[in-house]
Amino acid sequence: MYDLIIIGSGPAGLSAAVYGKRAGLNLLVLEKAPMSGGQVLNTYEVDNYLGMPGMNGFDMGMEFRKHADKLGVSFKEAEVISVSDTGDYKLIKTDAEELQAKTVILATGAQHAHLNVPGEEELSGMGVSYCATCDGAFFKNRTVAVVGGGDVALEDAIYLARTCEKVYLIHRRDELRGAMVLQEELKALPNVEILYSHVVEQIRGEDMVESLMIKDVKSGEEKQLSVAGIFVAVGIHPNTELLAGLTACDEGGYIIAGEDCATEVPGIYAAGDVRKKPIRQIITAVADGANAAVSAGNYCRV
Repeated sequence: MYDLIIIGSGPAGLSAAVYGKRAGLNLLVLEKAPMSGGQVLNTYEVDNYLGMPGMNGFDMGMEFRKHADKLGVSFKEAEVISVSDTGDYKLIKTDAEELQAKTVILATGAQHAHLNVPGEEELSGMGVSYCATCDGAFFKNRTVAVVGGGDVALEDAIYLARTCEKVYLIHRRDELRGAMVLQEELKALPNVEILYSHVVEQIRGEDMVESLMIKDVKSGEEKQLSVAGIFVAVGIHPNTELLAGLTACDEGGYIIAGEDCATEVPGIYAAGDVRKKPIRQIITAVADGANAAVSAGNYCRV
């Protein structure tokens, strides 16, 4: 019987592990991926984490994991199938075993949303990408498109513009939603063209992406755009499928939990991108992890 099982090893899960271990909790971190860090691993540069301006995302993830390792946190690679509350304890079923804990922190994060247009699935990995920092190097001196208007889309376009011949930014609205500092940086780049009020209708290509069919949402006019790759940055969906009615979620699937990260189920907490909140950043995920671990510790001591 563990005091605490943390599901997920991104910034929220690792922060919870550090705070839980320092509080003397007998805890275990379950991680689906073979490497800790979560989405931060795919971030080229993190410029808004206090005290670490311009740090490479992969390096930051490794530093977070190193901190947990230094404290002797136990990790296990496993895919969680379900989480249930028996009343006396929480039962976590994985693809290999069943585990019991007094408390659980859900730090399962979120995943990239898709466009759901013809050609997207067929050409995924063949010019369709959801991570500019992972795949951008393959498109050096070529023309690509980024879809989206938020911070991630703007950051991706700026990053790609450093090595690509031309970058189209396709956004369905008539104004961008990203931070003004990013907008200004993007608009100053000579090889970036912003296509406002446009959506992608189809991704075309045989073995690789060759072009996009895009539509002007105001006029209805369609045209073909020749590109070698498309980077989709239209948001994320929380990884809450395994909960299956365990606790309340909002209409977007995010777990409803307060600043103490407590859900409606006693002893179950939500931390990081999976929690309903106005800002989802590394720094808020780390804060969630700390709050969730403290709440779990208080619950165990009752």
